[in-house]
Amino acid sequence: MVQSQASTVDQYLAELPDERRAEVETVREVIVANLPGGYVEAMMWGMITWSVPMEVSGPTYNKQPLSYVALAAQKRHYSVYLTTVTGEGEESFRSRYEATGKKLDMGKSCVRFKRSSDLALDVIGDEIASVPVDAFLAWYRTVKP
Repeated sequence: MVQSQASTVDQYLAELPDERRAEVETVREVIVANLPGGYVEAMMWGMITWSVPMEVSGPTYNKQPLSYVALAAQKRHYSVYLTTVTGEGEESFRSRYEATGKKLDMGKSCVRFKRSSDLALDVIGDEIASVPVDAFLAWYRTVKP
């Protein structure tokens, strides 16, 4: 996995070649447009991350803000990390995604893609919009007691 050393989202985007920046910006726009209030955008782990601030979540297992969604340009592809599509949420997400006719290339919680047009952006947007901060914290507490 390629990790950026950028400390801000603007720096991260600026270091990408134009074509790769355009792909990341397209997906980022969908994420931001659908993101419930209370999540904060920042650079974490070398990628753009939307997380719950620690002053809201309280202490975490790794002493870092709770990551909800992340977006990264990898060496040969891009990835959107959707924390809540693991476990119980996976079957529903896969079903909704596959109903669009788009091919799903998914790991545990990451959806890999070569072009933003390969993604079912409406399904990704709906998934992101469906989990407000309080619901995410409740979910997190059931999977990471």
